[in-house]
Amino acid sequence: MFTGIITDIGTIRTYEQRGDLRLVIGCSYAMDGVAIGASIACSGACLTVVDKGTDWFAVDLSAETLARTAPGLWQEGGRLNLERALKVGDELGGHIVTGHVDGIGHLVSAQADGDSTRLTIRAPAALAAALATKGSITLDGISLTVNSVSDQADGSVHFGLNIIPHTAAATTLDQLPDGRAFNLEIDVLARYLDRMQSLRRL
Repeated sequence: MFTGIITDIGTIRTYEQRGDLRLVIGCSYAMDGVAIGASIACSGACLTVVDKGTDWFAVDLSAETLARTAPGLWQEGGRLNLERALKVGDELGGHIVTGHVDGIGHLVSAQADGDSTRLTIRAPAALAAALATKGSITLDGISLTVNSVSDQADGSVHFGLNIIPHTAAATTLDQLPDGRAFNLEIDVLARYLDRMQSLRRL
């Protein structure tokens, strides 16, 4: 489990296609305190540490992970939002995050709003019912509050976020190219409510 509060930005140093995709990710964590088999959320995807060094760790990405996460994310030199797993007794500063990606969002617009940046993200129709104003969303592993929701004619949804300067500086949201893809995780309660509603319709 995670909270969506980013504690480091990692850089993909190498990637190697084996049976799965092996990534070596540079970081500033004290890796002597990270066990092999530990979970680290990498831009919202919960991955397992399979090897490590003084300032790096390695993870293996299965075909399932690659299919469900943002295209182009896992490239050499790419920057990743990192968060170590939540420990009992840690401060819960964001919201409960599982590290399981529910869908891919795309940047519609990024506009200055005072010192902050107002983002509009397009989410697929499958996630539309799970997004609500003042609800929580995880964007590339970052816990954020939904400020607005606008349903679209094609069934997709546009939702608005406010990114304060600290969040931009502490995450990969300092770079916002047009159409950027994001890993989205809906609030875990919304996930269960959606499942219950689908069973009621049967």
